[in-house]
Amino acid sequence: MNLPNALSLLRLAAVPFLVLLLHDGRHGAALGLFVLAGLTDAADGFVAKRFGQETRLGKVLDPIADKALVVTAYVTLGWMGLIPFWLVLAVVTRDLVILVGALAYHYLTGALEMAPSVLSKFNTALQLALVALVLLEAVLALGLGEWLGWLAVAVLATTVASGLQYVLVWVRKAWAHESAEG
Repeated sequence: MNLPNALSLLRLAAVPFLVLLLHDGRHGAALGLFVLAGLTDAADGFVAKRFGQETRLGKVLDPIADKALVVTAYVTLGWMGLIPFWLVLAVVTRDLVILVGALAYHYLTGALEMAPSVLSKFNTALQLALVALVLLEAVLALGLGEWLGWLAVAVLATTVASGLQYVLVWVRKAWAHESAEG
């Protein structure tokens, strides 16, 4: 196993510990773990590309670890009342749509290429920023309420837009595949 895949597995393994820390009210430790997990995401991508260590496993494992971390954080923070339910619903629904779309596309075409768009990467960055700032607010009580509200709206907008973008891209690719075969 190479370093990037090990970092993705480490991030995946961190997910249950994040939940435990949040449920125990240890927001500072949860923030530290969340930031560390985010750094492993940046590091695994950098190492994989820079040193030619991209693998098929890594191309699957990295987004799974990312989604497990983000969705789990949103669901847990939503359950705790720190992130609005409507936003948790949007984030989870988008990821379910992407998962179902990916499986349907794979079923129809026999192929699956995970290539996140710039919008999707921006959405992920906003989602991560919101979790980090919510946890920072829980630790330090900085009075970020209004800013968190605006960031939540931005996360909602990019979540919906990037979800729709994935659907449109996969529909176009599926039609192109069908046209090429038919």
